[in-house]
Amino acid sequence: MKVKFKDLFQSLTARNYRIYFTGQGISLIGTWMQRITMGWYVYRLTNSPFLLGLVFFLSQIPSVFISPFAGVWADKFHRLNIIKITQTTALMQAMTLAILVLTNNAQIWHIVVLSLLSGVIEAVDAPARQAIVMELIERKSLLTNAIALNSAMFNGARLIGPSLAGIIISLSNEGVCFLINGLSYIAVIISLFLIRVPLREQTEPVYSMFKKIKEGWRYSFSHLPIRYLVANIAIISMFGMSYAVLMPIFARDILKGTSQTMGFLMSMAGVGALVGAFYLASRKSIDGLSKKMVYALAAFSIALIIFSLSRSFTLSMGLMLIVGLGMMFQMSTSNTILQTVVDDDMRGRVMSLHSMAFMSVTPFGSLLVGFMSKHLGAPITLAICAWICLIWALYGITIQNRFTNDVNKMIDKHTLEPFPLFSPANLTAQVVEIND
Repeated sequence: MKVKFKDLFQSLTARNYRIYFTGQGISLIGTWMQRITMGWYVYRLTNSPFLLGLVFFLSQIPSVFISPFAGVWADKFHRLNIIKITQTTALMQAMTLAILVLTNNAQIWHIVVLSLLSGVIEAVDAPARQAIVMELIERKSLLTNAIALNSAMFNGARLIGPSLAGIIISLSNEGVCFLINGLSYIAVIISLFLIRVPLREQTEPVYSMFKKIKEGWRYSFSHLPIRYLVANIAIISMFGMSYAVLMPIFARDILKGTSQTMGFLMSMAGVGALVGAFYLASRKSIDGLSKKMVYALAAFSIALIIFSLSRSFTLSMGLMLIVGLGMMFQMSTSNTILQTVVDDDMRGRVMSLHSMAFMSVTPFGSLLVGFMSKHLGAPITLAICAWICLIWALYGITIQNRFTNDVNKMIDKHTLEPFPLFSPANLTAQVVEIND
């Protein structure tokens, strides 16, 4: 059956998710502007690859210590209230950064402290934000399409944000980008107060926080699909995401460009990711998806290896398209499978592991590549990281049959049909009209 364009947005028929999607879409553009601007600003301020890596490290290291508790909180407390608090705090953090930079009072220690605070906020926010999607759409049959749209929204912002940041920096300064990010949080906070989600009943037994964390970890690591997907995200975050940390160096020193060069490169990665998101949204079945995921990782790794050797802006732009596509495949597919197969009362704790694998490992990768690039240079550092990802992709190919069988067993446990991955066409026949 041919997929209609309107069917790609099936989950937006749910009122709560539609409101959430709109607010997040605006806010994410500001978030991507700040991410790109932060790297450029720190490198311009210090000319130090190590300090560049250190700032990224501090912005994500809090997840190591906070995410396990945040997962329990997401299962225990009202997730919407958690997100309201974290997003409001993020607004205050972003506005503080903007004021310091705009008034020329920002020093590197200010950036370090505010980056650390940003990491704390994100560590608390991420498990609740990922786990609440099911409550927003209300029907599990819409879950996979909602995650596809989340990926499209994230990567659409990734396409727009860096380009805007590069233009604004060239016309004005970094402080304006930070200010826009701060103001963008207003949209998501308004949307959160418009959402109406009933309080969840607490049916699980009451026992200690650490026992709940242990229970969630035992559940997660007793299943091969969860183990593999968490490890996959961790390895990609440790080594694959290094390209984002090194992008200011490649843009300015390797390709002899400006902030706009960096913005265009990151935007091209966003284009690739957006294409991948809509491809997944058009799929009618999960059959063969996990194999495509590891092949996409292999293509991602090879593209990064060639990118590390490139001195051509045009070639580098084309390679970033493949990089964005491959990265999106990993993040979106792993999120979808995890959200679909886990028990509802474990969702927050499993997603906290997913968040830890991404946010807790990435800072060590940022610190590592910052140190390596100082001694080996950015091209050699990126090539080494890409080869590690390629070796892991080859391992993933060897376990495909067992992985697929175990996923089907977990789905059968929930008495579900093999779930259609991002299959709005199939959902049309399954879902009655939702009256908001």
